[in-house]
Amino acid sequence: MQRNPVIAGVTRGPIRATSSIACLAFVALLAVAFWAGALWIGTVLFNLLS
Repeated sequence: MQRNPVIAGVTRGPIRATSSIACLAFVALLAVAFWAGALWIGTVLFNLLS
């Protein structure tokens, strides 16, 4: 008796290099946005306190 591939979890193919590169680029973009926001908040607080 054959199993349904959806139930067995075999529907995903091998991970492609392009999706890995896109994932790394997205994580890098999030990191840059985080540090830009942290620097902006730091400068605003510095200007308010001085």
